[in-house]
Amino acid sequence: MNFKHLLAAGAAVAFSASVAQAGTLDDVKAKGYIDCGVTTGLAGFASPDDQGNWAGFDVDFCRAMAAAVLGDASKVKYTPTTGKTRFTALASGEVDVLARNTTWTFSRDTDLGFEFVGVNYYDGQGFMVKKDLGVKSALELDGASVCIQTGTTTELNLADYFRANNMSFTPIVIEDNAEARQNYESGACDVYTTDRSGLAATRVVLSDPDAHVVLPEIVSKEPLGPLVRHGDNQWGDIARWTLNALITAEELGVTQGNIGEMASSNNPEIRRLVGAEGDLGAMIGLDAEWAMRAVAAGGNYSEIYERNIGPNTPLQLARGVNALWTQGGILYSPPFR
Repeated sequence: MNFKHLLAAGAAVAFSASVAQAGTLDDVKAKGYIDCGVTTGLAGFASPDDQGNWAGFDVDFCRAMAAAVLGDASKVKYTPTTGKTRFTALASGEVDVLARNTTWTFSRDTDLGFEFVGVNYYDGQGFMVKKDLGVKSALELDGASVCIQTGTTTELNLADYFRANNMSFTPIVIEDNAEARQNYESGACDVYTTDRSGLAATRVVLSDPDAHVVLPEIVSKEPLGPLVRHGDNQWGDIARWTLNALITAEELGVTQGNIGEMASSNNPEIRRLVGAEGDLGAMIGLDAEWAMRAVAAGGNYSEIYERNIGPNTPLQLARGVNALWTQGGILYSPPFR
């Protein structure tokens, strides 16, 4: 994110603390739904169908939060945001939580006044080109025109990578993924760069996906995850532990199908997760079965991943580093105790 966008987003941050202090949980209960900021449309992560019904990896997190807080996964209003508008929407209180492909960075976490509640997808920036260009490596892109979304970490990463490798490029600045796809496919730019998950999501909706290739280089760390405003620790805890509940459920073998039986489990952590013992829900202002409802809404982390973006979906994204820490990845939840 460059300083121009930092200042633009910062204009709304001035009263974000006062918004947060109002008590987001009480506000959500009063209006009867969670307003969830999502992307304007990214296959597999968050996109609406022809009837306006949203689905995807990030959407399922919003649904899990609604189930935990309101007892109904459908009580979500989805507010589409671009890379440029997303932070203003959250800081101003237009949305209660931002759940779209947003990278956890120092300035966003501190200077912009947000609180990232965890990482739900470990990613990295990559490059996509048409196969007929004959390019095999990003190091062959000297002089290329590159489609880049404004208000994103990819802007600075792109400039850094080309500068470090003594290459030049022409930026083609766009607002959202739909505009990027149109410009890239029409030939207005030679290259599209964003998170590799975003490239996979874009590639599958191109007219001829097989005519395009994602180059092997990964040029950044992009830990993506949900975020809320600073100043409302209770709401931050609810978002954080909803995400942790989905990850912990996978760790413990708790699924959408079997969670109803888990109250009789002999495993103490499972029993705490589903509210059969302990008072974890009361600690964050919810009832005992909040986490059970979150998992029941769409399944555990693995079920959500595999249904939306996994190897058997059009995106074909292997778990990789997003596998559990016990299975060769780095996905890890603090314990429920």
